[in-house]
Amino acid sequence: MIAEIITIGTEITTGSTLNTHSKYISSKLLDIGIETYYHTSVDDHRERVKNIMNIALQRSDIIITTGGLGPTDDDMTKEVIAESLNLKLVRDKDMEQSIEGIFNRLDKSMPSNNIKQAFKLEGSEFLNNSIGTAPGIFLSKDNKKIIMLPGPPNEMELMFNNEVIPRIHEDSIIIKKSINLIGIGESQLEMDIKDLINSEPSVMIATFAKEGETEIKIIGKGNNEELIKDKVYNIINILQNRFHKYIYGFDNIPIEVVVFNILRERKLKIGFCESCTSGLISSRFGRIPGVSEVFDRAIVSYSNNSKIEELSVESSTLEEFGAVSEKTAIEMANGLRIKSNLDITLSVTGIAGPNGATENKPIGLVYLGISSKEKTISIKCNFSGNRETIQNKTTTRAFAELRNFLLNKSLT
Repeated sequence: MIAEIITIGTEITTGSTLNTHSKYISSKLLDIGIETYYHTSVDDHRERVKNIMNIALQRSDIIITTGGLGPTDDDMTKEVIAESLNLKLVRDKDMEQSIEGIFNRLDKSMPSNNIKQAFKLEGSEFLNNSIGTAPGIFLSKDNKKIIMLPGPPNEMELMFNNEVIPRIHEDSIIIKKSINLIGIGESQLEMDIKDLINSEPSVMIATFAKEGETEIKIIGKGNNEELIKDKVYNIINILQNRFHKYIYGFDNIPIEVVVFNILRERKLKIGFCESCTSGLISSRFGRIPGVSEVFDRAIVSYSNNSKIEELSVESSTLEEFGAVSEKTAIEMANGLRIKSNLDITLSVTGIAGPNGATENKPIGLVYLGISSKEKTISIKCNFSGNRETIQNKTTTRAFAELRNFLLNKSLT
């Protein structure tokens, strides 16, 4: 089945509100084996909404709209869809009483325009909104499923999970897995799995890029659970053999959690000293529940003086090689480990931009240092993007290199 998501609202098309609905719904649909082919955003304009709806009816099997179910004049989703389908809007007394009850519980009188929310398309059913006044609507007509959801994200998400998924989930058995990788780009990844993508009709394989990492999603769909499971895990085994040096986990476990689990299992204490990432590595690590078992300390050392005073970096190193250098990264990691008597330390120094680049040291140049009592290594990285992107990519790569260091592996 082909799904289409239409987000309705001038606040979205003008950029005043971030459209998170399409991402959320598409992800949830994919989890149950339904692919979303189209995303459309349209403002609160009757004719434009009608035109978009008519196009969707021609090309999609499941049409999900968000927004336009409120009580005001510019909330017109139901009216426009009813017009497109030549259906009447009928007033539902039970829903009217339910909406009025919400206001009564708040010791308020229901405004007359809220009665509009008690109308539904003939042949449709209401979707319960347990935290708002705008009910959703579900309509099945001419082999199409049309779903109208409210705009507020908390209302939409709750309604989608509780009311929509049970109505569109097919009887087929769905088995889904994700493989998470760092160190290989999406374009290369797709080239390397082209032979698998269409090899098995009952299994869908898709790749996704994130900042500094990639994901392979495998979704099997069918009526025989054992057969589907065998097919999915056969593909996973092939992918593991091909990309074992890049795979760090499954089912979207964060890379920092993988590192935390290894450190906790081995009863090791870690510390970070960061320059260009400004504490981002420490922040991501510090969000993990129970991290105090392994996380001892972190230092943000931007200036050369702080590197000398806090991390025992030699002034001669900074003068000869500069703050962004392999030798500085090594001395930072060594200095923190020795000074703090830790089992393992990670340092990062680089140029996140937009300023600070030289002819030999471009924006995106980053050095990582990892030190243990047994050995110290450095890793040179070159990242593209703006300052925030470079910091995020650096942080992800840092955790990947930590994992590989602990497991005696290498990304290069």
